[in-house]
Amino acid sequence: MAKITLSNLAHTYFPYPRGEQDYALKTIDLTWDDGGAYALLGASGCGKSTLLNLISGLRRPSQGRILFGDGDVTDAPTAERNIAQVFQFPVVYDTMTVRENLAFPLRNRGMKKDYIQSRVDQVAQMIGMEDTLSRKARGLTADAKQKISLGRGMVREDVNAILFDEPLTVIDPHLKWELRTQLKKLHQDFGHTMIYVTHDQTEALTFADKVVVMHDGRIVQVGTPEELFERPAHTFVGYFIGSPGMNLLDAVIDSDVARIGEHKVPLGGTFGPLTGRTQIGIRPEHVTVSRTGGLPATILRVDDVGRHRILRAEVAGAPVAVVLPEGAELPADSCRLIFQPEKIGVFADDWRMAPEHPKDRSGS
Repeated sequence: MAKITLSNLAHTYFPYPRGEQDYALKTIDLTWDDGGAYALLGASGCGKSTLLNLISGLRRPSQGRILFGDGDVTDAPTAERNIAQVFQFPVVYDTMTVRENLAFPLRNRGMKKDYIQSRVDQVAQMIGMEDTLSRKARGLTADAKQKISLGRGMVREDVNAILFDEPLTVIDPHLKWELRTQLKKLHQDFGHTMIYVTHDQTEALTFADKVVVMHDGRIVQVGTPEELFERPAHTFVGYFIGSPGMNLLDAVIDSDVARIGEHKVPLGGTFGPLTGRTQIGIRPEHVTVSRTGGLPATILRVDDVGRHRILRAEVAGAPVAVVLPEGAELPADSCRLIFQPEKIGVFADDWRMAPEHPKDRSGS
């Protein structure tokens, strides 16, 4: 196991980049602690897989350094980095049995026969394939093959890190929760450094102790699931995390109020002059429906999602979602919405701004 440090790291696929816009990864400085469970989360095309390939040695960065512990591995080939990687689509040997596939990394390293058998049995039980160990991989379902691939990535105990590149894409939804739980237990039992790449917030938030959120080639926030939800550092984090995501409205920030058209919204603190595009963000869970006060809203529809209902409305031309408490009554076509001041985030050019004088330091 090892601490992984990314120092001044950036990457472009252009031989002669004209500027930052030609970089798939903008400059990154980040440390992954030894034994940590991390998720690398972001939309498709944001640079997640590129970053993983730089860490694994499948690509060399255009600039910067990669360190495992105190050792610089920037130019080291994949084989010398002592990592395991599980890819989006299963890579298995069809002519081998499940047992032989799982044992392959250990046999390559000359492990003793008794240890190999014991370790394979342990991992097979972990991935729920102990009853199919003697079967050939050929003919197994895509789900089963990906479970073999996961198991082969986890079978070695001596690796510096295990890298997962969207490993549950081909897994049936009802099995995903089970496998995520097993991966989490593996981390707790063996303490490997794990980096899990995904575009699925549920996978990221349930697996990781800390989530690294990427957007447009940048790391925009690193934090616990609670921190990402309660205090998103960037509008992308606010919108991407949560279901529905954070409501974002253009607003003029005037000290301790936000002006949306002719209406004022109290804020949870006092803000100095801000430049650029300014917005306020509020989670749907922190908006209440009222007949008086607040912002006038036009009701578009109400979605029943089983556990609760979601009001879809429009305020000053912008969409706003509200999570409705059970039994809440609504007028037919309009209402007023009240935002909890201490839960409002203020953003300038997409980045969260800290108040000069918070009214409630326990708020968002």
